[in-house]
Amino acid sequence: MANDKQPIVIKKYANRRLYNTGTSTYVTLEDLAQMVKVGEDFVVYDAKSNEEITRSVLTQIIFEQESKVGQNLLPITFMRQLIRFYGDSMQSLVPSYLEFSIDRLTSDQQKFREQFAEAFSGKGFPHQVFGTLDEQVRKNMAIFNQALTMFNPFVPNATQAAAGGAVESSSKPAANDIDELRRQMAVMQQRLDVLSKD
Repeated sequence: MANDKQPIVIKKYANRRLYNTGTSTYVTLEDLAQMVKVGEDFVVYDAKSNEEITRSVLTQIIFEQESKVGQNLLPITFMRQLIRFYGDSMQSLVPSYLEFSIDRLTSDQQKFREQFAEAFSGKGFPHQVFGTLDEQVRKNMAIFNQALTMFNPFVPNATQAAAGGAVESSSKPAANDIDELRRQMAVMQQRLDVLSKD
């Protein structure tokens, strides 16, 4: 039922003040961060132009959170890799993959919390936890590859493959594109492996 709720409208004024139209009060980026943490959805509009600026405000929130001592969430290696993807041929794929991965992490967070608690209570070892995270990244990549294959018209689906169906000769020129995509996905997997070890 909470999903049926309309997002709260936040207006951002020229003086950089943020106004919560739901509570009729001015709020800070920290207040918006708390709203996100408790699951309240909001959308931010520029008060003058009425342009939606939610993405830039969320980016500011992340910047503020990252600036707090001891609260860094994004590894430097990850940020550098992310910057490298801007303008790259893989750029359009990255948001979907990151969203998919964070959704999986969110859905499995209770399991990870229990494993972290066990590892740091002396009952387990931290490398077991990181091994689990590494395994999860690999599973995410495999599932994402499967999803990508399902939407690629040049790759036979599992039923055709099981039946021994062959790709028609008209699609053979696209095989090079598929090989290139697979190569790029392998490079991305290597980068993710490096990130998961940091």
